[in-house]
Amino acid sequence: MENNDNTTMNEYDRVTYSVISPATVIGRSMSYGKDDIEAPRSSGDIDDGGSSSSPFDIARTKDASVQRLKRWRQAALVLNASRRFRYTLDLKKEEEKEQVLRKIRGHVQVIRAAYLFKESAKKLNSELGIAPHPTSTTGEFQIGLELLSSIARDHNTATLQEKGGVEGIASLLETNLEKGIQGDDTDLSRRTKAFGSNNYPRKKGRSFLMFVWDACKDLTLIILMVAAAASLVLGIKSEGIKEGWYDGGSIAFAVILVIVVTAISDYKQSLQFRDLNEEKRNIRLEVIRGGRRVEISIYDIVVGDVIPLNIGDQVPADGILIVGHSLAVDESSMTGESNIVEKNSKNPILISGCKVADGNGLMLVTAVGINTEWGLLMANISEDNGEETPLQVRLNGLATFIGIIGLSVAVIVLVVLLARYFSGHSRNPDGSVQFTAGKTKLSTAIDGAIKIVTVAVTIVVVAVPEGLPLAVTLTLAYSMRKMMADKALVRRLSACETMGSATTICSDKTGTLTMNQMTVVEAIIGGENIDPPHEKSKLKPILCSLLIEGVAQNTNGSVFVPEGSNNVEVSGSPTEKAILHWAVQLGMNFKAARAESSIIHVFPFNSDKKRGGVAVQTTESEIHIHWKGAAEIVLGCCTQYMDVNDHLIEMDEGKMNYFRRAIEDMASRSLRCVAIAYRLYEMEKVPTSEDLAHWSLPEDNLILLAIVGLKDPCRPGVKDAVKLCQKAGVKVKMVTGDNVKTATAIAVECGILNSYSEATEPYVIIEGKDFRAMQDAERLEIVEKISVMGRSSPNDKLLLVQALRRKEHVVAVTGDGTNDAPALHEADIGLAMGIQGTEVAKESSDIIILDDNFASVVKVVRWGRSVYANIQKFIQFQLTVNIAALVINVIAAFSSGDVPLNTVQLLWVNLIMDTLGALALATEPPTDHLMDRDPMGRREPLISNIMWRNLLIQAIYQVSVLLILNFRGISILNLAHKSSDHALKVKDTLIFNAFVLCQVFNEFNARKPDEFNIFKGVTRNYLFMGIVALTVVLQIIIIEFLEKFVKTVKLTWQQWLICVIIGFISWPLAVVGKLIPVPEKQLSNSFRKCTNRVRRCFCRPEKL
Repeated sequence: MENNDNTTMNEYDRVTYSVISPATVIGRSMSYGKDDIEAPRSSGDIDDGGSSSSPFDIARTKDASVQRLKRWRQAALVLNASRRFRYTLDLKKEEEKEQVLRKIRGHVQVIRAAYLFKESAKKLNSELGIAPHPTSTTGEFQIGLELLSSIARDHNTATLQEKGGVEGIASLLETNLEKGIQGDDTDLSRRTKAFGSNNYPRKKGRSFLMFVWDACKDLTLIILMVAAAASLVLGIKSEGIKEGWYDGGSIAFAVILVIVVTAISDYKQSLQFRDLNEEKRNIRLEVIRGGRRVEISIYDIVVGDVIPLNIGDQVPADGILIVGHSLAVDESSMTGESNIVEKNSKNPILISGCKVADGNGLMLVTAVGINTEWGLLMANISEDNGEETPLQVRLNGLATFIGIIGLSVAVIVLVVLLARYFSGHSRNPDGSVQFTAGKTKLSTAIDGAIKIVTVAVTIVVVAVPEGLPLAVTLTLAYSMRKMMADKALVRRLSACETMGSATTICSDKTGTLTMNQMTVVEAIIGGENIDPPHEKSKLKPILCSLLIEGVAQNTNGSVFVPEGSNNVEVSGSPTEKAILHWAVQLGMNFKAARAESSIIHVFPFNSDKKRGGVAVQTTESEIHIHWKGAAEIVLGCCTQYMDVNDHLIEMDEGKMNYFRRAIEDMASRSLRCVAIAYRLYEMEKVPTSEDLAHWSLPEDNLILLAIVGLKDPCRPGVKDAVKLCQKAGVKVKMVTGDNVKTATAIAVECGILNSYSEATEPYVIIEGKDFRAMQDAERLEIVEKISVMGRSSPNDKLLLVQALRRKEHVVAVTGDGTNDAPALHEADIGLAMGIQGTEVAKESSDIIILDDNFASVVKVVRWGRSVYANIQKFIQFQLTVNIAALVINVIAAFSSGDVPLNTVQLLWVNLIMDTLGALALATEPPTDHLMDRDPMGRREPLISNIMWRNLLIQAIYQVSVLLILNFRGISILNLAHKSSDHALKVKDTLIFNAFVLCQVFNEFNARKPDEFNIFKGVTRNYLFMGIVALTVVLQIIIIEFLEKFVKTVKLTWQQWLICVIIGFISWPLAVVGKLIPVPEKQLSNSFRKCTNRVRRCFCRPEKL
């Protein structure tokens, strides 16, 4: 087995691959052969992240190797690993998960071996005349839970036959194999009581105290707590408990506050992810109850339910096959082997958690929940082990670089302050020397040194942006929750942010661009145009009966007519529903039509052949083979047609052209064209039962019965959504299995093509077979020109995605079928349809579009751009604080030997900058302005030139004003007449207060880095307003009421006004700054080499 980098998969790679294995293996096995797998370049070849020298440069984490993931972790400067890496892939847990899977699979084999041993004992007992033990029953049912569960779990076909096969088990479970169970509340309740629910015990989530414990593991906070304890002891010893506990106690309180606020923020995020994970597990599916098909949650399945299975479905519980047509199941999720197993009367056991790889059928549920092997497996593994996103990895690199600078500054400050202190150059406010060798008490000297160490450590706390990478998780958690309201369920975190960089969207037509509400609006029957299409008076009996037989038998839909009602309920795919409803209007009695002939063999609809067929035996023992599918393909197989008088007419060239023109005419009016044909077949040529499963239905010499045109109108608003994408620099390409003419008409209607004249340009419209036939170089040359691909197969979609990615496009692909799985996995963002999508497609996808609407895809693009924009806002805000705080403290330390911002004050600034700042800025909702710019490139710098301009202007302003206050504040504030101690405290308090208010005002600036109106939409962001208000209120409390804790004094209203004015000036300053043009060449690229040198110097990841 090989991964996407064409290297042998190691243990970790196999674990990662197993997550997508069921869907991908099925998709690949059905959509393309060996040559197709090996010929195209894999995603690893396309992705250019692997060759980068920086460990933090991973453009696509979707298929990143474990070595690359380990490398960036080793290179990162981390103060709290358990918190920093909480939402990244837990490599250890992944290995444990694989071990559990192996144990469970081994458990299955042991059980089956035990069953064989038991069967041998039964035979021996039978020979000796020993009677078997009576089997127990469960309440009202005549079969017990253990015996029933063991049939599927142990593959106990002998017991199944003893009980009369599936019919006997159904009788014991009081199930009608055609109509299912009654399905009323009483029936469901007693079945749940007797056999359990289809659920399994979840592992308990992390408690709030565990998040508190994680927050306590921060190295700098641990040092500060130790320093606080030492300061507390020394303070009480020297000044007494009444006054001596303030220094140490205030630091301890500030540290505890940081821990608690951090833990609350992280805990709330975990709850959001837990809810979203639960939503991902809640599969919706159809069951037959009371004779009708109803949609329920997978958790509501009960023993005795009859469930239709179609290609791409997940087997939702253990059960027995009732009837199947070419049914094949991939059992790799349970056995670990990717062999496709055929299911029939000889092998009828269906195992929960497996995927339907081919065909269709009905199953009877015999075990649910924890009584199945799948339930046992799910109860013993943690499904969500986290994942890193490209932005998260890049932010870790940025945090590491900033942290190294901050750490260097802290060390310099520590050395300078200690040197000044012990050399006697540090003085108290009254002018006395703080330390004199041989005279100062040891406890006083230690206390002074501890205060210096705490200041240096606090600078590290402020300088190392530990919360910067976690801000990605915060904004993603917020975005994912909001995206649910916009009908998008995110399965992979990285997809949410990658969608913001999407340059191309390859969209399906049916159900995505159109409403998926098909109706037959035109019909050519017997060679004549029937208007209206359901006018049956013009049809003779034989033609009408053949049509009804073909429609009723060659379908996986159904028609239900409630007793005493004329309201017909039709189920199935939109195409099937439309044709069934049309046949009902022609006079079809679905139940009677199916009873008049028996199905011998089924060829399920195939997306490569674009048709499906069925062989039936009539009551007159005739064999009819019915085909239905793409009109021009089925027509090409026809040699005759039946006219309205029931006569068979040879298909001459003139009539063939007539039908072709009719198809083209329908297609040009955006109708989907479906042809219905049949042929007679000799009974003696029908294979025997042993060979029947592999019988290829004859598809030549067909007799055309009808061609119908189905109208599927475009979704309201889809044209505006396509225009919005084009305006945002995102190219929309339609990829459909429909006729090229139909696809072209819909493309013009949706706005993908501006006019029909545009369709005449070379390669704008292309057929899948033509694209498939090209060489790689030819595909690369034309792929960007393509707007519409018609009559495409899933493999054509895969080739299109690979070609676009090789041209360095970030590609999003929509898909709903099982065969779409490879393209969904290969794309940068796979978008599965929530309504029509199969479980295989959903498992291979990154995001599920719950309403199948293209407009929802565009909303996902907006949210993806919002994630990136919000992170940039937070970076700009945080770096401004970083630069200002570091420069102020360093200059003050060098010049006067003291710092204006003490430990508790810096911890409060860190709280504003880190947790509260992230909450305020990382949760900004998306705006229309985001769609006015081109997509963000994968390698585009995190800090743009606009951000550099903004943050440097604000940082320089803050540093200048606060340093002036630090050195000339006493005279400027007219405090010379006050005592030196009080004047110094007022000055430092005003510097601290002004610094905090500058950050409050600057939070507004950070909201709109490139817009003049920074208040636009602010009143709708209640969280932002709440955090700003909370920050201001707490700042007032700190200054006015907690002076002993924070080492401040109360300020007069005039001094408060000065602080407010200093902060307010940042607003007009930001407006003036935005008038300054910035160079096109990104400044961040110039720093990249410097960053790599510094990182190699300090971290040397290659040696770790």
